[in-house]
Amino acid sequence: MTQRICFQLRINPDLADEYKERHANVWPEMLSALSETGWKNYSLFLAPDGVLTGYLECEDFALSVQRMGETTINEKWQASMAKFFVGLDGVAPDGAMAPLEEVFHLD
Repeated sequence: MTQRICFQLRINPDLADEYKERHANVWPEMLSALSETGWKNYSLFLAPDGVLTGYLECEDFALSVQRMGETTINEKWQASMAKFFVGLDGVAPDGAMAPLEEVFHLD
C-alpha cells in the first residue's frame, strides 16, 4: 500500500534563492538514489517565511529514509544543504522529516 507523506521543515528565508537554485540542479546521483530507495512523486514547496513543505509517496517511509541514509550521496547532499535549515538542533534535515497526520484525501 502506498503511503502519502507530508512534512514541514524551515529554512532561513534569506537563503531561499540559493536553496531554490540548488534544487533546480539536484545532482543526478541524488535523483537516482531517491528513486532507487522508494521515493516517488517527491515535491517541495517553499513559503516566503521559510516554511518548507515536502510531499512524497512510498511503500514504507521509515525504510525509504533508512535506505537513503545508507547512501554516500545522501550524506554528501545533506552536508551541503545543512546551512539552509534552522531549528533542527543538530539533527540532519532528512532525520527531522516527521510526517504530518493526513486528515483528508480526495480519492
